[in-house]
This record gives sequence, C-alpha cells and structure tokens, in this order.
Amino acid sequence: MLIKNIELSNFRNYKKLKLDFSPNINIIYGQNAQGKTNLLESIYYLSKLKSHRISNDSHLIREDSIKLNLKGVVINNSIETKYEIILSDNEKKFKIDNDIIKKISDYVSNIDTIIFYPEDLEIIKGSPGIRREYINDELSQLYINYYKILSDYNKLLKMKNDYLKNNNYNIDINYLKILNSYFIDKGVIIYRMRKKFIDKINEYCNNIFKTIMGLAGFSLQYIPSIDFDFNDIDNMKKIFKEEIEKNQADEFRLKTSIVGPHRDDINFCLNNKDLKKYGSQGQQRIAVLCMKLSEIEIFKKYKNSTPILLLDDIFSELDDSKKNNLLKYINNDIQVIITTTDLNKISKKILKNSKLIEINSGKIKTIKEVEK
Repeated sequence: MLIKNIELSNFRNYKKLKLDFSPNINIIYGQNAQGKTNLLESIYYLSKLKSHRISNDSHLIREDSIKLNLKGVVINNSIETKYEIILSDNEKKFKIDNDIIKKISDYVSNIDTIIFYPEDLEIIKGSPGIRREYINDELSQLYINYYKILSDYNKLLKMKNDYLKNNNYNIDINYLKILNSYFIDKGVIIYRMRKKFIDKINEYCNNIFKTIMGLAGFSLQYIPSIDFDFNDIDNMKKIFKEEIEKNQADEFRLKTSIVGPHRDDINFCLNNKDLKKYGSQGQQRIAVLCMKLSEIEIFKKYKNSTPILLLDDIFSELDDSKKNNLLKYINNDIQVIITTTDLNKISKKILKNSKLIEINSGKIKTIKEVEK
C-alpha cells in the first residue's frame, strides 16, 4: 500500500498544497514549525479520520478559514482509490471515490498507516487509556469488524453507566441482566481480539528490539481486567458474568461499570521487568518503535499489504549504531515518509534513495527526486 499524492486546503498552516510521493522513501525537511509534522498528520488523518496529536478536529482548520479539504490517492494491489475529507465546525464528510461514506467503520480500515512520533513515549509512560486507544486504533485497521464491535460495546457501556447514575433507588435487576448479557458478548470478542493482537506483536518485537538495541527479552504483556482461558469462549462468558455479579454492589455504589475490557492494560517488559518503572527513556522509545515495526509484519501476513510508515523526527533520537540497525526496516518494499530538521542526521545511504522535499512556512521550497 502507498499514498500516491495528497492535496491539502486550509489544513493547519497549509493554505494550498498538492504533493506527489515516491513509492519508497520520502524525506520532508526544514526548520521547526514549518509544517513537516502537519504534513504527516494530514496523511494520518486521511487514513483514520482522527489526528494523532489532538482530540478536537476543529483545531486542524487553518486559523483564517472555516473549512478544510483533504484529498489523497492511495494505491493498494495496483488499484488506485481516491479519498476525501471535508471538515468544518459543524460538519464532517468523508468520501471514497466520490461516494459519501456514512459509517466510520466503512472507512477506517481502508488506508493502513503506522506512525511513530516523539510523543509516543506516552504509550508507555501515560495512562492505561492511552494504551487501550492505541490497541483499538491498530485493530480497527487490521480487522474491518473490530471498530463496529468496539462501537457497540461502548454504546452498551454508556447505557449501563447512565442507568447506574440515574437510578439511585429503583434498580431493575432484570433490565441490567439483559444489558449485561449483550455487554458480555461484545466484551469477550474484544478481549480475544486484543489477546490475539498482542500475541502477534510478540512474534516479532523481540527480534526487532534485539537488532536495534542489542538486547534480548523484550515483550508485551496483555493485562485483561479479568483472568481468562482465552481458548474457551463459553467459560470466558461465564467468568465475565460472575465478575460482574461479584462487583455488582460496588457498581451500584460507584454508579459506573468497573468490570470489562474498558479496564484493560498492557505492560512493556524487558526480561520480565516493567519498562515503565525500570527502563531508560531510550529503551522506552525503542520499545514503542519496535512494537510498531512489528505491525508491518502483521499487516503483510494478515492483510497481504504493507502499511505506509510515517516517522516524525526519529533520527534525531538515535545514535549512529541504532540508525544503522534501523535501516533494514526502511527499504524498498515499504513506503516511508520521514521528517527531519537536519539532513545530516540521516545516512547518505538513505538520502541517495529518497525523494527530498523541503518545507518552508507551509509551502514546498525545493524537491529533489530519487536518483535513477
């Protein structure tokens, strides 16, 4: 999979921009605050209908404008597809080949992107909610039905929480039992899909971490909110139901659901030690990078395509040895778009095989095509 071109109108600091990409390595360079990260963000937004940096979409609209327009052509298995997003303060429309798409779930699994950026450290250092959001985003790309299942689960969770909050002295136990039965059905699917995803990551991430860092023993640990045998669906539902019943008094008291996959977490471990507590910042950063590089192999195996890899200022964080070790994952079988403030931080081997695009104040200053 690759993005052929992108066209921006009133996105962040870009008034108008149309840019073609190389199918291999693209390097966006320029000084700070010129729009390099904004350009990566536009590609990510085109693929996921959300920013990786902010939660309020309206902040993406250029300050002196009321509407943004984002277009891109993506090639997958030799088929070109046009995508478009139109966003204003009171409207968000998205199209595929000029057809308006009504459901987010019908859009988000079409363009596969993996992004690594400096704030990714929060995946390890931040709250469990950040880690759950990451898993949800990646699974929504991998499996077309995951977004729908998660959306259904979140609606049931809201219904249950609203009911607990608004019925202090008149709880209908039979109603809650019916609600919980649907809640359990969706929750068990989410548990199993998350477990399967983490298991797949662990097939690759240790070798990648060892290649880049020279250290073995890296893995992810899925920590579901309930201890399960994931191979027995009926038993999972039984245990889930028992946990809800066991915590029912606390849920009535707290007026919220305290059992379910909305309480899951992930640990990043090096030789069974929690990297959040015991790892250096460098180890933490590389751990997140290796997790994301593992996804490339998962997409290849399970979707028969390679995702678009977006790397925001990654080389400034790596010494020469780690840069060289990373090179094997930046090659001609995947499209890579990299940002940097200094071309000297990138090896000549990469530069020689890259399209170089200089950005200044939201405009293209120079372009150097890949040497033939």
